[in-house]
Amino acid sequence: GPEVLELRTLPDPLPARGEVRIRVERAGLNYADIAARMGVYPDAPKPPMVVGYEVSGRVDAVGEGVEGVKTGARVFALTSFKGQSDVVCVLKSAVFPIPEGVDFDAAAAMPVNYLTANHLLFAVGNIKPGAKVLLHMAAGGVGFAVLELLRTVGSVEVFGTASASKHEALRAAGVAHPIDYRTQDYASEVRRITGGQGVQLVLDPLGGPDWRRGYRLLAPGGQLIAYGWSNLSPGTRRNVGRVVGQYFQMPRFSPLQLMDDNRTVSGVNLGRLWDRAEIVLPQMQKLSALLGSGAVKPRVDKVFALSEGVEAHRYIHERRNMGKVLFDCTR
Repeated sequence: GPEVLELRTLPDPLPARGEVRIRVERAGLNYADIAARMGVYPDAPKPPMVVGYEVSGRVDAVGEGVEGVKTGARVFALTSFKGQSDVVCVLKSAVFPIPEGVDFDAAAAMPVNYLTANHLLFAVGNIKPGAKVLLHMAAGGVGFAVLELLRTVGSVEVFGTASASKHEALRAAGVAHPIDYRTQDYASEVRRITGGQGVQLVLDPLGGPDWRRGYRLLAPGGQLIAYGWSNLSPGTRRNVGRVVGQYFQMPRFSPLQLMDDNRTVSGVNLGRLWDRAEIVLPQMQKLSALLGSGAVKPRVDKVFALSEGVEAHRYIHERRNMGKVLFDCTR
């Protein structure tokens, strides 16, 4: 449960060759951090660990061989965990200057959510004007990032699942059909609204049996992209029985089935791409330019003090956030 989180004081790390040390102002809180705490995230370090995949702050030291980065520069960065700390060392290739006029909150809210959204829509997906998209957890950080990036495509009809209290904000963000997953069967709603034709793209971080349901909602030529498994942890603690049940309810797709159905299934785990600069860097450069121009404005829901980790985790478990949750790592 969240109560296992605690602050610890350790010596400041020294940047190795090729690394930049950042004095952190803000750090993002993502589902990977929640899952790591619960023991259901396979890529997490062994406890005790520091989680956190993204930060913003100021450079306060550089390692040997680092050029083009000055001490005091405002930057944001991708971190392979370790980000929820007041200081962190990161490879120079994962560090980007914060555009003029962008604050630390917006900069820290951008990397993971917008990189995930961009990768889903444009690197893996083949989104086109006029497409119908089913977006699960539409009011989360990735959800709002997807909605902003879809505006650059135009004429996309979005079905978004979220609790009813979030529907007004989702409509304002571009969701044509908000669906209350707590009181409505989203699959039946999608079929009803589309006249049984289905959608071209399903973005699914839920997992388990929802992958099967999403697959069945695809129109010919449609694509299901799985990028999470939040159904493993609906509560604050790991439930082994639920994990086993979810695993056995997970669909198995065969190439013959995909051929006959004219559908595509793809998977995304950005944590496994951190060291693939040829994939990550062009997308981050694109997103940084959009951030600097004001074309995207990350929605920050709430900023917790780093000392309020328990409260921050519970806030997300209770699905109260609309947009990004951050930590203020100066307190």
